[in-house]
Amino acid sequence: MTGLLPLSRRIILAMALVAMSVCNLFAQDLDISEKLYRSGERAYHTRSYAEAFETWNQLLQTAPKSNFTAQALITMAHYYIDVEKKPDSAIPLLERLKADHIKSPLAGEAMLLRGEILAQRAKKPADMKEAIAEFNRVVDLYADTPALAGAHYQLGLAYQGQSSWGRALQSFLEAYRLDPLSTIAAQALLQAAEVLDIKGDLQGCLRLLERIRERLPNSPEAKEAAWRIAVRVKWRMQKTPLKSEGLWPPGKAPKWVNTPTLLALGPDGDLYIYEDGLDRADILRNNAAVPVGMPLKGAKALMIAPNGLPWFLTKQSLVRLDGTLLELSGNAPTGGVLDRWGTVWVGDKKVAALTLIGADGQSKSLPSPTTNALTPLANGGVAQASDANRDVKFLDANGQPQVWIPYGKGLPGVFRYVLALGSDSIGHVAAIVDGGDFEGVVLWGPDGAVLRQATWHQLGISGKFVAIAIDRSGGLILADRSNDLLLRLN
Repeated sequence: MTGLLPLSRRIILAMALVAMSVCNLFAQDLDISEKLYRSGERAYHTRSYAEAFETWNQLLQTAPKSNFTAQALITMAHYYIDVEKKPDSAIPLLERLKADHIKSPLAGEAMLLRGEILAQRAKKPADMKEAIAEFNRVVDLYADTPALAGAHYQLGLAYQGQSSWGRALQSFLEAYRLDPLSTIAAQALLQAAEVLDIKGDLQGCLRLLERIRERLPNSPEAKEAAWRIAVRVKWRMQKTPLKSEGLWPPGKAPKWVNTPTLLALGPDGDLYIYEDGLDRADILRNNAAVPVGMPLKGAKALMIAPNGLPWFLTKQSLVRLDGTLLELSGNAPTGGVLDRWGTVWVGDKKVAALTLIGADGQSKSLPSPTTNALTPLANGGVAQASDANRDVKFLDANGQPQVWIPYGKGLPGVFRYVLALGSDSIGHVAAIVDGGDFEGVVLWGPDGAVLRQATWHQLGISGKFVAIAIDRSGGLILADRSNDLLLRLN
């Protein structure tokens, strides 16, 4: 018969057994954490999302501090952002990841994603503060995370939205430095180039665009850089006078459109035409007009949302792409601009104010001269023509004048009226002008300097030109409502 072990040895053995038990349980916890994660991962990759979420929710309950839990949280957040297109639903998951796994590199990615969502929510420049704070935390806390370059890029976009050009430029260049051959680097250089142009450094802008073409020649960003270079060189460095190329697109017979009165360019450079005679907007594809959006009578402005669908402004209301009607209080709306914040700027030729309508439908008035035409600017603001004041102003995103152009400045004669304005995404503004000693077209650069000008007589054309657009090749497209056609100047 074996006797009892001495008390001291029994205590030591008991402690060892406890330790072994704890280790075994810990190992089991690790094992079950990974198994739950892998099971959910398998279901996720087969698009069995409900099964994946059920499994991962078990993981969140049984092992909330596991590294596998952090991976599940970030994947679930991406599901809501990328698959469901409901980024707000990702916020609680990202916040939990930050709170429970602050030492994990995935917390840096969570902060980056949360910052991007907050930036998308912003309705005005001041709303970017919380997003900027998240991006800065990534920079300060996670110097080795893959999210670092993205955080600098997003910081650049946020500062750009606030017109903080120096900070924006610094952030874009840092994003490029961290990973020079990445897609983010190319996107950062594109934005940095635009900032340099806004700051008046055309040569620096062109150098950055050329760097994209040299280092990433097969990328979409290189193609984008190519047209930005070509248009800038064409308008700002060459001195070729404007000339008419005739009917546009080439080969079209007269009257192929029915009373074109509004033109707008989409985010990919597609031309949209509002045909008053048909009460509809068309998109020009393969030289054919394809109806887009809803039929609408009496449009005063045509604006293209980021998804390529048109918004309309009528005398009484703003008609959004989802069919929502927002009543207007003005008397004679003359133009509308949809800015990067989802806010619509509405001008009126009888009311001395600009009306700003937010994405939530709320509106406010911004003191302003009466407006005869509006067009969006690359800096997030608008160009505004006022016949009453006889000037064109370039306003920033807060409505503050940055450039002032008296009617006739830099031209051989003074005009009285601006009939239409058009713009491109790299800072050029074009106008159809009438009355007085100069009737024709004018093209201004970002600083308000006249780049091109011509009278109808010099161009050898005539008609009732009521809308203008700048295409991605730097051509000026004119809508002639009296002759039912489009013309291109080059």
